[in-house]
Amino acid sequence: MSTVELTADNFDQTVTDNEFVLIDFWASWCGPCRQFAPVFEKASEKHSDITFTKVDTEAEQQLAAAFDIRSIPTLAVIRDKTLIYSQPGALPEAALEDLIRQAREVDMDEVRKAAAAQEAEQA
Repeated sequence: MSTVELTADNFDQTVTDNEFVLIDFWASWCGPCRQFAPVFEKASEKHSDITFTKVDTEAEQQLAAAFDIRSIPTLAVIRDKTLIYSQPGALPEAALEDLIRQAREVDMDEVRKAAAAQEAEQA
C-alpha cells in the first residue's frame, strides 16, 4: 500500500477509519527525511494492515504544531485513535520493523486504563 498524504482536512477521518496509523512528519528540504522516505515506503508495502501517512510540515504547519514537532523527520504511531509513540530521527529499516513489531504488541486496553486513571487523578 502506498503512503497517504495526511492533511488537516483528512486527519480525523484517517485516524478514525484506521486502527493503526504511522505518520512520517517531513519536509522536502530535509536531507534525513529524503533518506528515510524509501525505508518508510518499503515498510508500507510490507505491512498492508497499517495505514502509512506523511505530513509535509511546510504545507501542514497546524498539524505539525498539534503534534509539537520540533525536529524532522519525526515518526508517530497512532493505535485506536491514541498516540502511543512519537520520536524524531530517521530510522534504519531494521529499527522501523522493530518499532512496528513493538507497536503491534502494545496492549491497548492497558493504555486506555492508564489514560483513564491519569485523567481521574487530574480531575
